[in-house]
Amino acid sequence: MSTTLTSKGQVTVPKPIRDALGLTPGATVEFVLNEAGDVTLRPAKTRKPKRPAPDRFDAARGTANVHWRTDDLMALLRGEP
Repeated sequence: MSTTLTSKGQVTVPKPIRDALGLTPGATVEFVLNEAGDVTLRPAKTRKPKRPAPDRFDAARGTANVHWRTDDLMALLRGEP
């Protein structure tokens, strides 16, 4: 099978090859060049995506256990007896 190289250096992998390799849109591929100059295309080894760091605000959200009434809290903040 042959395909044409674009001016940006891109090629379209023919559908039978994509199907045989199990490639889907967004998949990463690896090109391997051997000593004879032959190029092999294979699916890249995928790494498990890193979990995003927990949001420090999510960890604190909903954890307040102070049961102040607004009037009492405002009096305390104002220094009222």
